[in-house]
Amino acid sequence: MVKLRFGLVFGAAALLAGAVAAGPVDTSLRPVARDAAAVNGNGMVSTQNAAFQRWVDAFKSRAKAQGYNAAVVDRAFRGVRYNAEVIEKDRNQSEFKRQIWDYLDFAVSPKRVDNGKAALRKHARLLRQIEAKYGVDKEVVAAVWGMETTYGTRRGTYNVIEAMATLSFDGRRGEFFHKQLVAALKILQNGDVAPRNMQGSWAGAMGHTQFIPTSYEAYAVDFTGDGKRDIWSDNPADALASTAAYLKRHGWTKGQPWGVEVRLPRGFSASQASRKNKRMPSDWAAQGVVGVNGAPVPNYGSASILLPAGTNGVALMIFDNFRVISRYNNAEAYVIGVGHLSDRLKGGAPFQAKWPRGYDPLSFDERMEVQRRLKRKGYPLEKIDGVIGPNTVKSIKAYQSSIGVAPDGYPSQQLLQLLKRR
Repeated sequence: MVKLRFGLVFGAAALLAGAVAAGPVDTSLRPVARDAAAVNGNGMVSTQNAAFQRWVDAFKSRAKAQGYNAAVVDRAFRGVRYNAEVIEKDRNQSEFKRQIWDYLDFAVSPKRVDNGKAALRKHARLLRQIEAKYGVDKEVVAAVWGMETTYGTRRGTYNVIEAMATLSFDGRRGEFFHKQLVAALKILQNGDVAPRNMQGSWAGAMGHTQFIPTSYEAYAVDFTGDGKRDIWSDNPADALASTAAYLKRHGWTKGQPWGVEVRLPRGFSASQASRKNKRMPSDWAAQGVVGVNGAPVPNYGSASILLPAGTNGVALMIFDNFRVISRYNNAEAYVIGVGHLSDRLKGGAPFQAKWPRGYDPLSFDERMEVQRRLKRKGYPLEKIDGVIGPNTVKSIKAYQSSIGVAPDGYPSQQLLQLLKRR
C-alpha cells in the first residue's frame, strides 16, 4: 500500500499496505516503454493516440503467450481507452496536510459513527461470524469499512483494467501499476468477477474495503462459499471477511486494544515517546503513565507511548495491534482514525484530552452551518455534511481571501462569526 497522505483523502484513493507481487509473469508481460513522441509538451499523453493502443496490443499478446485465456484477455480490454482523468487524479492528489485533530474531525465524525453503528446492527450476524472465525473485533472490521468507502457507499466506478493500463502505460509508477494490471487480469481469469463489474478507484482499489489487485490475490477469501471471492457485490460478506483475514494474517491479537488514551505525569520526557521504546503497561504505570480514569492500563502486552500532537495533546499507549492496522495503511493518522472509530463504535467516548488546535473549534452542527453559509455565498460545495474535507477547506480559504483574512482554512468559531456578519 502506498502511504496515505496526512490529509483528508480516504477510501478509493487508498492503496493496501504490504502489496504482494502478482507472480512470476509480472516482468515478462511488461511491454516496451511507450514512444516518447506520443507525449505532448505538458508531459501528458493525448487521449487520442495510437501509442496507448500499441501498448495494450503488446500487453495482450504477451498475456496470451503466457497462457492467459485469449477470450478473457480480449473481454478484459474491450472498450478500454487511455483515461486522461486517471492521470489527472494521479498528478493532483490532495496536498492538504491537515493536523491530526482536523483529520479525526473528518474520520470519526458523528455521522460516520452513527452510520457505523447502523451498519453493525444491519450486518450483526455476519460480523459476529467473521469475528468468530478470524478473531478480529467486528468493530475494527467495520471501522476499516467506514474509513475506506463510508460503509460501502463509495466503492469507486472506474474500470480497473482501464485505470491500471493507463497508469502502467503512463510510466510514472509504471512497475507498480503493471503488477496491479497483471493481478487484475488473473482475477478475471479465475472468474471471481466479470470485467464489467471490476470497478474501483482511479488507483485500482476495489470493493467495500478497497483491496488493490495484488493484495486481493494474496488475502481475499470466499466467506459465502459460492466459489467466488466477490468483494464488489452489494453483499459485503466476502469483502469484510477478507479484511479480517488480512488483519489476522498480519498478526492481530484478539483481546488486545490497538491503543488506549493515557495521562502522562508532570515532566514526562517526549523522548520516551517512541515506537521503539516498548514496556509493559505496569512498567509505564510505575513511571506515572496511567489511563484517563487514573488507573494503570492492564497488561495487554508490551506498549509504546505515542504523542500525535506533542506533549500538549492526546497521549496514547499503543500495542502491537496498532502495527497490524498500519499494514493496511501505514499513515499514523489513518491507524489512529481506524482505532478510535472502532472504539466509538463499541460505545467508547471521544478522546478526553484537548488538542492544541490554536483556534476555537466548531461543533458538528456548526460545521454544517459554515458549509450552508459558504454555499449560499456561491462557493461550490456539493454536500452539507459537517465534514471539513478538501473541498470545504478550499472554499473556506477562498472566502477568507475574499474578505482580507489570512486563509488558514480552519473551521473555527471566528470563521462562523465572519460568515454571519458578512
